[in-house]
Amino acid sequence: MLDMRPDCERCGTDLPATAAGAFICSLECTFCASCAEALDDRCPNCRGELMDRPTRPPEVLGRYPADIKRRHEG
Repeated sequence: MLDMRPDCERCGTDLPATAAGAFICSLECTFCASCAEALDDRCPNCRGELMDRPTRPPEVLGRYPADIKRRHEG
């Protein structure tokens, strides 16, 4: 199951699990659309390809909640 991280690791933008606009690599590093574009869809951590992260329907979040630990350090 995907981690569904709550923020962009690069700029800190909120990325709700129920909304489109998040991009992830195979290690689940997470970035917003603007940062993914600026990074040329390449993860700066592992150099993996950044892909659209699927959304998680609200009715499923109760059983499988999104992560709450923020990754942005700035």
